[in-house]
Amino acid sequence: MIPSATWPKGGEPLWRVLLEAPDEFSAESFAEVLEALGGAISAFETEPQGPWKVESFVQGKPDLSQVEGGLALVALQFGLEPPAVTLEQLPDVDWVRENQESFPPLRIGRYFVYGSHIADAPPAGTIGLKIDAASAFGTGEHATTAGCLLALSRIAKRGKRRHVLDMGSGTGILAIAAAKTWGVPVLACDIDRNSVRVAAENMVANGVQHLVTSRESDGYQAEIVRKHGPYDLIFANILARPLAKMAPDLAHHLAPGGIAILSGLLASQETYVASAHRNAGLTFTGRVPRAGWHTLVFEKAR
Repeated sequence: MIPSATWPKGGEPLWRVLLEAPDEFSAESFAEVLEALGGAISAFETEPQGPWKVESFVQGKPDLSQVEGGLALVALQFGLEPPAVTLEQLPDVDWVRENQESFPPLRIGRYFVYGSHIADAPPAGTIGLKIDAASAFGTGEHATTAGCLLALSRIAKRGKRRHVLDMGSGTGILAIAAAKTWGVPVLACDIDRNSVRVAAENMVANGVQHLVTSRESDGYQAEIVRKHGPYDLIFANILARPLAKMAPDLAHHLAPGGIAILSGLLASQETYVASAHRNAGLTFTGRVPRAGWHTLVFEKAR
């Protein structure tokens, strides 16, 4: 799945823009073009090794002419025909409420993920993570986020991590989980400005705004990332291609003895991502397979 922007709320009618891509890489590029419409974006594989659907949800009928050129250019780069685009107006309902209520609470390892519509307190012995569905990517429902939380549950048994970075933070769920697990400062970064804002709101909702800092950063380029490193735990729940591309930067910012939890990759992409991190000097120490997606754990030698 590709991260989405903020879910539309109220106002003008909601429209869905839908297209199909043959693979993850073209889906990612088509999704970037649809960002110009200013709505919430998602992309998902319809079946293993199958095509991807890319959706954008926009308030008010969008003018597709502004993105058609961009879609055609992306298609040309991938040697594809320009994708057929479907546009439909959705029924006038409270989509935020509908979407929230479709996600029941989730028990993932030691963590209990729930929305603000859930009145009951988290079960005893769990760490509660209050995250509303559809605000940005990372609600625990997707296998990549769940895999990261399961990996964190296992790592927590090995002792405290004191310097944590969540790269590609989305809703901030992983940063919040680390802060609540150890009571330590965490830096949460995302390239998407809306995700940075949503993450900051979720810090307040979870009472960890004094521990977690949410900032915009294109990968590891922001000064705040360099200033607060090195890190003894780095989350990177992104996509296979940017994970591989940023492997040297991750290794550089990871402290000796540090652990990296990587996700956003399909099982078929593990070799590609793992090779990039091995080449960067890291050691593979485990995986969490879930619904066709893999979460990988790497460590840096002391």
